[in-house]
Amino acid sequence: MNKKRLFFALWPTDRQRDRLRDFITPVAKLVEGRMIDRRNWHVTLSFIGDFEEARVPELSYKARQIEVEPFHLRFNRLEFWARPKVAALMPVTIPPELERLHGALTALLQDDGVLTEDRAFRPHITVVRQARPFETQRLAQQADTEWSSFELVESVSQPGGVSYHPLEQ
Repeated sequence: MNKKRLFFALWPTDRQRDRLRDFITPVAKLVEGRMIDRRNWHVTLSFIGDFEEARVPELSYKARQIEVEPFHLRFNRLEFWARPKVAALMPVTIPPELERLHGALTALLQDDGVLTEDRAFRPHITVVRQARPFETQRLAQQADTEWSSFELVESVSQPGGVSYHPLEQ
């Protein structure tokens, strides 16, 4: 049986990625590690893991039934996370609309028999992997992003690392 490694995510547009890059670059240059290709930047909403390829259309159908209330997500700092050794772009607060979206996706997955992560939801964008420890860096300006949809994304391992491919919005 073929499987895909999947997750639900907020997937920035090219314009959002360019804007985020402009805000992140000055502080990210201070971080030692491997920069993530900005084409892979995203905010993970719910990690699914290995999922039977034959069941993906049904999962997509169920996910399309979730209504997304538009919201803003404002990023203001870059934090070091010791355990995964990453630099994570963090929001000021978590909007209630994002909390509800995360909850709806978690419920969908649990109803479908998918084991979901049992930890607090911390929306972020990973911008550096294998990062060396650093003090939290504030962005010169908050990076404001707007969202009204989410994506089902496949994680594909390749010789040069992992790449992410949106399957459906």
